[in-house]
Amino acid sequence: MTRISVREHAPSVLVATLSAAFGVSVLQFVAIISKVLSGDGTSSDAGIIGVFLQLVAAVFIFIAVYVGAIVTANTFSTIIAGRTRTIALQRLIGSSARTQRRAIAREGLAVGAAGAVIGTLAGTAITFATVTVGVAVDFLPGELTYSYVSPQLVLPIVTVVLTTWIASWVGSRRVLVVSPMQAVGAAHEMSTAEASASTKRTVSAIALFVAGTFLLVVAIVVGLTQPAAVLIGVVGGILSFTGLIVGAHLVMPAALRVVGRLLGSSAPARLAAENAVRYPERSSRTTIGLVIAVTLVTMFVVAMQSFQNVFAAEKATDPGNYEVFDESLAAILAVFSIMIGFSALIAAVGMVNNLSLSVLQRTRELGLLRALGFTARQVRGMIVAESAQMTVAALLVGLTLGTFYGWAGAQSLLGSWNGSPTFVTPGVPPLFLVGVVVLAAVLTVVASVGPSRRATRVTPVAALALD
Repeated sequence: MTRISVREHAPSVLVATLSAAFGVSVLQFVAIISKVLSGDGTSSDAGIIGVFLQLVAAVFIFIAVYVGAIVTANTFSTIIAGRTRTIALQRLIGSSARTQRRAIAREGLAVGAAGAVIGTLAGTAITFATVTVGVAVDFLPGELTYSYVSPQLVLPIVTVVLTTWIASWVGSRRVLVVSPMQAVGAAHEMSTAEASASTKRTVSAIALFVAGTFLLVVAIVVGLTQPAAVLIGVVGGILSFTGLIVGAHLVMPAALRVVGRLLGSSAPARLAAENAVRYPERSSRTTIGLVIAVTLVTMFVVAMQSFQNVFAAEKATDPGNYEVFDESLAAILAVFSIMIGFSALIAAVGMVNNLSLSVLQRTRELGLLRALGFTARQVRGMIVAESAQMTVAALLVGLTLGTFYGWAGAQSLLGSWNGSPTFVTPGVPPLFLVGVVVLAAVLTVVASVGPSRRATRVTPVAALALD
């Protein structure tokens, strides 16, 4: 890679590293737990528990890799947007679009391989340190020999490499529409009107969302008599959510526009609000990964809290049978929330990366603002406001979607509880909402530090002198 490629792809390597480290460490922990259960002789069902843990691990690894793939694809799309004039110039001197796209895919393969290697080492180190501490405090038996290498570890490693490679290929599809004539003109993102004009994409998004929503309604109705209706709901949720992802360029600008009105009427705030909605493709790429992660976390938390609401009502009539189950459910909620929260971390890294890249690619715009009289403090305020707008919009959309999906899943599964139609009250834990507010504040600050520092270093003369 060139020097500029290293700067562009460093966050993508970090995403691949996090995904690989998570997958490797989860499988290692599952193997260690299975060994402890089978080695101490206290559990006759150790084999069954081990298989169950492996299935659960596979589900969460898939979620983390899926979010990572979305983030990587969006990052590569942002990189391509910044390279448009360079790619157009190479097209002008004879290079084909397919050649350019293959070159970018090779970058993605290198990013995935580097992240997989670093992640494997990091994940193994985390597991080893945890086991060492566990043995030292007598939480884990010291007489057992723990292994950190197994054939199963190949799965997350290969998966991260392949998904990063495929994501880079998907993210580089913009190369196919770059014309050689753009080498002599200004390269820019698609505006709102241009993005909305993509008829096939819009129709596909609406069709998927409508079909998925219809199946969710069917699942809720059928769930009043059949718990198996949750399977219909799973299909409906996947279809509708896919529709929202495909149509993110239609959904996110509306959410960003609403949040933008809350930023105030100062010049930096107004510019930040307009920047976020002027180019919906760029804004959607920056926010959709975080929307996915928050939706997944919220869906799981709301579903588990809804289960607890149902069981709490039953517990009032039969406390003995539900006390142990209630404690187990709380423990499962804590563990699963941490595991899904890892996906939110990956998405947050992606958002910070895309915002940084967008600022890097707007050097001329920032220089023009400085030339027109904007101070460094005003430019910094504009970047912070953009970060806040995108973070809040992504969290609000994710919370709304996750609450609905979580309740729909719980309702379709528990709607026929005790053989009679039951309305499941959706539950959102107050501590979870507090955590979301804290996350929004932290992510806004983190996402804006690097970009705002880079933006304030832009001088009017240097920026406007760029070709």
